[in-house]
Amino acid sequence: MDTLTALRSARLVPVVVLDDARDADPLAGALVAGGLPVAEVTFRTSAARDAIRAMSDRGDVLVGAGTVLTPAQVDQAVAAGAGYVVSPGLSRAVVERCAEHGVLALPGAVTATEVQAAMELGLTTVKFFPAGTSGGAPAIAALAGPLGDVRFIPTGGIGPSDLEDYLRIDAVVAVGGSWMVPRDRVAAGDFEAVRRLTADAVALVRRVSPATPPGD
Repeated sequence: MDTLTALRSARLVPVVVLDDARDADPLAGALVAGGLPVAEVTFRTSAARDAIRAMSDRGDVLVGAGTVLTPAQVDQAVAAGAGYVVSPGLSRAVVERCAEHGVLALPGAVTATEVQAAMELGLTTVKFFPAGTSGGAPAIAALAGPLGDVRFIPTGGIGPSDLEDYLRIDAVVAVGGSWMVPRDRVAAGDFEAVRRLTADAVALVRRVSPATPPGD
């Protein structure tokens, strides 16, 4: 199963900020136990590389690196075991370095111009970020009309109340969110809470009629 297919199967990507790499393994365990073996670990803290490595070494979680801004960070993420790389915006240098490593690049793009620029770099899927303040689900639906070959992973400002709006759009591969991995609960070591929140999120996704997978 390739990375995009795995993300499409999960339909939901926990966006994780870890302050202590020692929390990575139990957090990954909570996600797996909750039925969601995938995570995007952001490069917002110094613990990111070691956290990605700890999750990747488990072998039962698809781990990506988020908030990747430079080719050097791509190198660090891939060396730590990241299976995909997510950026807040579109950087040719980052996309090209991902291609050199053979890992999926998911750059941020919210306008038709940005999406077309991503297409010119050979990409078929982009991160729609920040989704909540960039028009949300209606904006994605509008872009999907003229840009029908592109798929989206909306992230930013999305929660249980509007998750269904995004998942019902055929062009949406998966949705990124952080409500199931609250930073304060992780820091407190309350991984049972993470498991419960994750299980609830998975149940919510399953109640939504799945969008037609791209290519079907």
